Amino acid sequence: MPPEPLTPALQQPKDKADLFWSFTWLALQGFGGVIAVVQRELVERKRWLTREQFVEDWAVAQVLPGPNVVNLAMMIGGRHFGLGGAVAALSGMLLAPLIVVLVLVALYGQVADSPLATGALRGMGAVAAGLVTATGIRLMAALERNPMGMATCVLLAAVTFVAIALLRWPLVWVLLGVGAVACLRASQMLSRQALAQSGEQP
Repeated sequence: MPPEPLTPALQQPKDKADLFWSFTWLALQGFGGVIAVVQRELVERKRWLTREQFVEDWAVAQVLPGPNVVNLAMMIGGRHFGLGGAVAALSGMLLAPLIVVLVLVALYGQVADSPLATGALRGMGAVAAGLVTATGIRLMAALERNPMGMATCVLLAAVTFVAIALLRWPLVWVLLGVGAVACLRASQMLSRQALAQSGEQP
């Protein structure tokens, strides 16, 4: 008997309407900690992506201009249904949240000077930071399959953190510098793996 798969089989969106409503629901949950919601919905609940695929797609979405989660939604929609799927996913990400934000802006204008509102916003900021940190720790396991290896990935992440958070270097220079080093290293390791695999073949 063939061995059972270690992970459940991947699913895919049923149609463009499924894309629209899935990303609408995702967007309405994503106040402050959207990456946590995105990872849980797309990887754990929908199973549209593996954890490794999510890390790779999220990295591409961060490099592209524009909001990360919007880029990711368009990538997934376009992958399954072309331009129409990208538009459906984009509409789902933006339509309902736009309405909610407009309502909240109108309400916030009436209580902006309230100490209660100021304290609530500061508290939500701390919660959002915790959500992002927790998701990052959870996704670290996916780096074990990265061709560069866990140690190199952690080192690059630490260098990036120091450059941006402590040294306050411009993001574009950190991206070009550290990103270029990471790309070269990954390309080198993938080439070695390809050579090793070709040498093993009869």
